[in-house]
Amino acid sequence: MASSVTKPARKKLAWLLAMVVGFAGLIGLGISTNTAGATFVPELALDLQGGTSIILSPSVAEGETISAEQLSQAVAIIRARVDSTGVSESTITTSGNSNIVVEIPGVPSETTLQLIKSSAKLEFRPVLIASAGTAAQVGGETNTGSASPSASASASVPPVVTPSVAPTDGSDLNWVSAELRTKFDAFDCSTQFRAPGQVDDPKVPLITCDQGRFQKYILGPVELDGTNISDASAGTITTSTGAATNEWAVNLQFDAEGTTTFSNVTSRLFPLESPRNQFAVTLDGYVITDPQAKAVITNGSAQITGGFTKESSKGLADQLKYGSLPIGFEVQSQENISATLGSESLRSGLLAGLIGLLLVVVYSFFQYRALAAVTVGSLIVAALLAYLCIALLSWRQGYRLSLSGVAGLIVAIGITADSFIVYFERVRDELRDGRALSTAVDAAWTRAIRTILVSDGVSMLAAVVLFTLTVGSVKGFAFTLGLTTLVDLAVVVLFTHPILQILAQRKFFSSGHKWSGFDSKALGGSIYLGRGKFAVSNRVSDAQKGKASKEAEKRQTIAERKAAQANESGAQK
Repeated sequence: MASSVTKPARKKLAWLLAMVVGFAGLIGLGISTNTAGATFVPELALDLQGGTSIILSPSVAEGETISAEQLSQAVAIIRARVDSTGVSESTITTSGNSNIVVEIPGVPSETTLQLIKSSAKLEFRPVLIASAGTAAQVGGETNTGSASPSASASASVPPVVTPSVAPTDGSDLNWVSAELRTKFDAFDCSTQFRAPGQVDDPKVPLITCDQGRFQKYILGPVELDGTNISDASAGTITTSTGAATNEWAVNLQFDAEGTTTFSNVTSRLFPLESPRNQFAVTLDGYVITDPQAKAVITNGSAQITGGFTKESSKGLADQLKYGSLPIGFEVQSQENISATLGSESLRSGLLAGLIGLLLVVVYSFFQYRALAAVTVGSLIVAALLAYLCIALLSWRQGYRLSLSGVAGLIVAIGITADSFIVYFERVRDELRDGRALSTAVDAAWTRAIRTILVSDGVSMLAAVVLFTLTVGSVKGFAFTLGLTTLVDLAVVVLFTHPILQILAQRKFFSSGHKWSGFDSKALGGSIYLGRGKFAVSNRVSDAQKGKASKEAEKRQTIAERKAAQANESGAQK
């Protein structure tokens, strides 16, 4: 019997150990291979560590002003950009009636800074002339089948043409005047050819370079902008047979207006020769990609290919998805900032958590005697799991622990304590009904797990609502609350219950030792001893004994009452 109970319990404990070792092993492997960011110490947020503050100022024409709606939309887009890079606990707010203040914890990566600083509108322009280079390709999901590797853009520069007629479309070389061509020939990408926050006229051609300053272009007027992109994501290329490849691409989805316009543009570009069959995507005036139109795309879904890595494809997808701001911005200032709360606040928060933990432990020893060891063990395992999860998320997802997140971890102490109190009290109820400890543990678990699931479900619902509807520090609290709720459920299933099953087989607990937490004096009231028999604790008052006796009588079955009456009649004779 004992083996049939302890074997499943040990299997659950083995699963828990595998989980802990797995999390620790992943981080340890990252450290041993010198993977960037791999560490057992979680990154701290802006309020505890400090970071970088960037002030963005709008770049508008003289005499124009920025509206509150434009400013609010810009804040939302910049926040989405920063979040997409994996940086959490950042702060994006407005300052005055026009400026935006971006505060990022720690030292932000160049990718993050580029996304913030590249704040002009995202635009799609046809390529008229390009210097030699390598071009990506774009195709539609239903029109191209599998995409081929990027081809070299021969980019033979057309001769100087003096426009005799007005251009008829965005790809018409009549846009290139002799003056524009002369300027292009003398254009040097290595120079600082753009002013910070420069706003370009969308109705005229543009001379510019790619972000790496390797290739220069004459681009036609703007035909689409970033507001027409409904979604952009990175993924591996799938062949026409459904097989996945190791090549990375960027998938685009346009809105209704963008679908129509993009269909017309690709219909015009597809039959042209390189480089005029390319369209350039510009951000802050620099070309971030210039794919060739390899098909006429009518369904609004396109795929950009061309030697991408996982990181570069994700970076481009983020730029396309979050690149469209309603106005242009220039960086007014960038400086390092100190922690707004600092290590002293962190120590105070941790001290508060430690005091709460000690109070829970003291209460457990007072109320549950030796069972407090299960309580302490559950709290230690929950703390270890939560810490490893936060460290892993800090490394892999850029999560940063803020003071509000620490508050969420402190709340988790109460959540875990609530779970084992519910379970222990259910076990005691079963013991009062006369069950043996091993039987009471399993019977109580069936009843307790329902209550624990409901309790944790409410906590998880609150965490999800807060995380969805809030921003900033409250979001950090909601995240750690949800994480620790899941950890609590894992601990109570994989540790508390199986440990109690194993302990129930030990004589110290099953015999009802006075320090076990299961003795009759500790339980109080009436305790069922067998058929028609109840015992009342000597520690209760006479009034309580009377109530306990009445309660005991209510719990008797008809057969037990008759047996008790027969015993009383025999005693009277």
